[in-house]
Amino acid sequence: MSMYLDSLKKRLLSYKALADKTFAQLNDEQIHWQPAGEPNNIYIIVKHMSGNMLSRFTDFLTTDGEKPWRQRDAEFIDDPAATKAQMLDIWEKGWNCLMGALESLKEEDLGKTIHIRTEPLIVIDALNRQLSHYPYHVGQIVYLGKVMKAEGWQSLSIPKGDSRKFNDEKAAGK
Repeated sequence: MSMYLDSLKKRLLSYKALADKTFAQLNDEQIHWQPAGEPNNIYIIVKHMSGNMLSRFTDFLTTDGEKPWRQRDAEFIDDPAATKAQMLDIWEKGWNCLMGALESLKEEDLGKTIHIRTEPLIVIDALNRQLSHYPYHVGQIVYLGKVMKAEGWQSLSIPKGDSRKFNDEKAAGK
């Protein structure tokens, strides 16, 4: 495995962890909540991310990343009856496909050419593209969770006002 691929996996899993910690704070109803203006809810974002992962990373090196079986427009339709457990199954299916594909890559694969919607991309560029796409949506998930939970939100990083305490503990080896 290359240093780049190791770093990529570490970064992607750190973003997954942020979303996972957000999901842990939400219930079945909250995954479908939408603020005014018809933005996507968390369930829709998860369906879209998983659909993208499955399409892009199934047969990653050998077939176009936009699979004919992908129903992208359907990813943006809510299913109010879907539970959080069902959403998490969708989420994990996408991540398992992505991480499985990354595990199979070798250093020499990074310079190969793949296609997404017939556009040729070198593998490292295609991976970097996803490294910006997925955190964009994870940020949306975290933001929606934070808005919904308001004062009940459990910080995913250093809570406001605790930076000095965090830095002091880090320096002390805690």
